[in-house]
Parts: sequence; C-alpha cells; structure tokens
Amino acid sequence: MISNGLVVAAGEQQGYQAPTIDDMHLPAIFEIGSFAFGKQMLLVMLSVVIVAGFFMYAARKRAMVPSRTQFIGEMGYGMARNSLGKEIIGAHAYKPFVPLLFTAFFFILVNNLYGSIPLIQLPTMSYVGSAYALAIIAYVTWVGVGIKRKGLGTFFKDMTMPSGVPPVIYVILIPIEFMSNMLIRPATHALRLFATMFGGHLAIMVAASLTQYLIMEAGGFAALASVGSGVLGIFLFFLELMIQCIQAYVFTLLLAVYLQGSVSEGH
Repeated sequence: MISNGLVVAAGEQQGYQAPTIDDMHLPAIFEIGSFAFGKQMLLVMLSVVIVAGFFMYAARKRAMVPSRTQFIGEMGYGMARNSLGKEIIGAHAYKPFVPLLFTAFFFILVNNLYGSIPLIQLPTMSYVGSAYALAIIAYVTWVGVGIKRKGLGTFFKDMTMPSGVPPVIYVILIPIEFMSNMLIRPATHALRLFATMFGGHLAIMVAASLTQYLIMEAGGFAALASVGSGVLGIFLFFLELMIQCIQAYVFTLLLAVYLQGSVSEGH
C-alpha cells in the first residue's frame, strides 16, 4: 500500500516534461491507406507556390530601373548564378546548372524559414525524409552528369583514384575513396541539413516550454528563472534563423562542388 501510494505521488509530481519528437512532428491531416498527408507535406507544396510566385511577380515587368521586388529577385538569381554557379563550377560549364542551384537554394531556404514563422513554426527539413529526398536528387544529378561527361570508367576513376599517388597505395585508397565519395557523401549531405534543422527547432521548443512551465505551473521564485529561459529562447530563435539561411546555402554550395567534380578533368 505504501509503495502504491509513493508511485501515485510520484506520478502526480512529475514536474517539467520536455517536448518530444511526437510534439514536434504533428499527426497527419488525413490518411488514405498507407499514405498520410500532414502539415509538413502541405508546407513543402506551399513553398513551391511561394518561390515560383515571388520570382514570377518580381520578373513581370523587367524594367531597366528595377523596382524593389525586381531588385531582390535579381539579387537572389545573381547570387545563385555567380557565387554558387560560375565561381565554383567554372565559367565554361556552369550555365546548365544555374536553374538547379537557384531552385535548390530558395526551395530549401523557404522550407527552413518556416521554423521561424509564428503559427507555422515547423522547418520541413527537420523531417529526415525531406532531406534525404533532396540529397538523392543531388546525388543522381552529379553522378549522372559525371558519367555523361566522362564516361562510366573515367568518372569512377576520378572518384576513386586521386592523381599523384603511388600505384601500390590504390589497393587501400580505392575502397576508401569509393565509400567516401559514393556512399558517405550523399548521407552526410542530407544529415547535415536534417540534423541542424531538427536539433535547433527542438532546442527552441525546450526553451519555450520550460519558460511556460516556470511561469504557469511552477510559480513563486521559480517563475524568476523564466527570465533566463526566455532570454535563452530568444537567443536560440535568432541563432536558428541565421542557421536556416546558412544551411540552405551550404547544401547548395556542396551540390555545386559535387557538380564541379563531375565536369572537371581529374580528381
């Protein structure tokens, strides 16, 4: 009887409960068989409309003296064209890849920024499936380009046999390079984006829920500690906002680097 009473008392005094993955990833809006359509998928579809709509609106007049919207659109396109395309892939080979780099950057940027928009507050790349889908598209693209440009044998030679290495070292180096470039590279490409979005958003949720708990439930002197957790939450919010932009750039930058390796001569 005493032990049962202690269990009940412990259950009633659990205190602060940190948010879990289930709290972060909401249930599906509707399901059809094994297919589930949720908030994350809805936001991904909405991001396509946002990106396409904004740049179509920005380019509608194409004036010599651009409006503010046209200027922002041209600046965004110029960044993808020059910083991510021309400077990394090379002036002779970058043009066919500008649409891909442009689309990848702004698509990821919008989906990341969802996490900082009130009421939405869900970076869709915090779902590992979204990050892996983008990484697979990137992987198929740069591998396909490399095989088309160089041929199957030359492409895999460049990926696994660095120049200037004694031939005897290739026995060890080829398996390592193959795993690094062909297997580990796409996995890390996805996980880098997913982990930063997931971890950052979960940290903000913890800070916000702790602040709410200290104010609404703990009360008393404990409520004073809510100032610290609240300030931490604000700091994490702006830090995450910066990381959301950086990770969109980093993902696209790496895609450009991989494409450069596919079109360049040698390893």
